[in-house]
Amino acid sequence: MDRSDTEGTSTSGAVISNAANTRLSGSWLIVARIVWLVLVIPSLGLLVASFPAYYQQLQRACVDPVTCFIAGALNAQELHALASIGFSASGYAALVTIFFALIAAIWCAVGLLIFWRKSDDWLALLAAFFLVMFNLTNSGNPPYALVLAYPVFALPLSIAGFLGLTSLFAFFLLFPNGRLVPRWMGLILLLAIINAFFGNFPSPTSNFQTNWPGWLNLLVQGVLLITIIYSQIVRYRRVSTPVQRQQTKWVVLGVTMSLGVLIGILVIGLLIPSTNNNEILGGVIATFLFNCAFLLIPLSIGFSILRYRLYDIDVLINRTLVYGSLTALLALLYFGLIFALQSLFQGLFHQQNAVAIVISTLVIAALFQPLRHRLQRFIDRRFYRSKYDAAKTLEAFSATLRNEVDLGQLREHLLNVVQETMQPAHVSLWLRSPEHDGTHQAPWRANPPVDSKEG
Repeated sequence: MDRSDTEGTSTSGAVISNAANTRLSGSWLIVARIVWLVLVIPSLGLLVASFPAYYQQLQRACVDPVTCFIAGALNAQELHALASIGFSASGYAALVTIFFALIAAIWCAVGLLIFWRKSDDWLALLAAFFLVMFNLTNSGNPPYALVLAYPVFALPLSIAGFLGLTSLFAFFLLFPNGRLVPRWMGLILLLAIINAFFGNFPSPTSNFQTNWPGWLNLLVQGVLLITIIYSQIVRYRRVSTPVQRQQTKWVVLGVTMSLGVLIGILVIGLLIPSTNNNEILGGVIATFLFNCAFLLIPLSIGFSILRYRLYDIDVLINRTLVYGSLTALLALLYFGLIFALQSLFQGLFHQQNAVAIVISTLVIAALFQPLRHRLQRFIDRRFYRSKYDAAKTLEAFSATLRNEVDLGQLREHLLNVVQETMQPAHVSLWLRSPEHDGTHQAPWRANPPVDSKEG
């Protein structure tokens, strides 16, 4: 379901135009499209040209740790460990190259789709630009291997990386209405531009910490992250219209789930015993999983900008809260039970590991549905109170409907339920007379209390 948002009402009650501030027309529209294409098309060419160099780089053992990190290559020991588990260097290089090509294609496809559908909106153009250019700003991506192989591409990649990183910060500071909220966020945008400059010049392969001290690098990154979150909270509570709030929910859900997957990968990595083979295979799997989960960000931005099924986000957030919490609780309970039962059965059974796993699995299976229902009720009461109250009211009315036989009482109950759940300004109920009765039933009307809201 999509809804028109030409005008919306902020929390202060003022009517705000949702799209007028970001619309382009006339010569400005033509210039914006031409500039976008002039910047993006060469960058896409740079990205495509980097994949052969990336494939070659992955087959060679890297020596410098910085080079290994920037190009995503493995050292000689890691390549040997990879061969011991059945992966040749060429097979590994082909797999990783194809994977990153598919990931880059999805990011670029979302950006190009936004450009095709919403190029008359400068904020949508900004989003499309950063989605396409993002593939040129990440360390470990193919373009950095191209620079290592052909240094002549260093300056073009520095410019592309600078523009991509600047557009990323600008988008999250301006989304979804194209204004800086609060106004002093302009200083944060300036800091983001300085950060992007020192991160890409004089060379895109230079470590940022060689330009600024390490502690200052961490401080700048922390300030940018905290202020972007603060800006979005203030905007959501004080400025955004209902449609803009739904747009914000989509993007926040995508970013949060991506970070949740990253945290989960880090936790699992700490729990698994570390061996050389496990580190190589685990690192490859973790990279694949994280980049796949990271696709939720461009997809959520695409849904938000294109206004596709905006109001489905509340259902997705509800399900994410329920099943995310359920998964975390059951995982903690499962490993806790295994640890406790292994200690309890020490000396009683020769295969205490198998016994502990079987008992823990049965306990988790028995607790799944009851725990899910309890979490659903808690989240509904805590985060969706009005909808929860409406559902309880309708549930009580359904019970009354099965027992009530008096038509007058039933009509009164129905009108009360409508007033409680929908809070309309006026309620009227017409009952059609039986066909054999020529009389017409008078409408049954009810007026809500004086302080009720307009429905």
